[in-house]
Amino acid sequence: AHACILAGSTLVLACPKDYAFTPADIAAFGSHWGKSVIQLHDPKQAVADADVLYSDVWTSMGQEAEKAVRLKAFQGYQINEQLLSLSPKAKVMHCLPAHRGEEITDGAMESSRSIVFDQAENRLHAQKAVLRVLMSADGPALLASMRPKAA
Repeated sequence: AHACILAGSTLVLACPKDYAFTPADIAAFGSHWGKSVIQLHDPKQAVADADVLYSDVWTSMGQEAEKAVRLKAFQGYQINEQLLSLSPKAKVMHCLPAHRGEEITDGAMESSRSIVFDQAENRLHAQKAVLRVLMSADGPALLASMRPKAA
């Protein structure tokens, strides 16, 4: 999300209402970075004109007791062939590991529009660069200078 906004893109978030950010959170996030952040609750509306569809797991470590509730709540938010058909130019991304059949289908993950595995490879190189900066003498000062200014 941060990289999207830093690149000057509009960020459109789609999630069930019970898992939404507050309007104040959305406003603060957008004003903090000076870009547009939109939150919707209709995944079909959210993918209109999208360049990228990005998902993460619906149940993270430590949330296993909530799995059944989360699967039901996020049911319509799965990245699948139907959702892809509504956004014909969009690429597919996922931070991995994916729970195939839950937040993303095999078809979407393996489609010609998926850049999931390129993303994973690029993440390795980005992580190496971050480590290099952190371990350099100037690392802490450089990171501090990159933090957004307090509102």
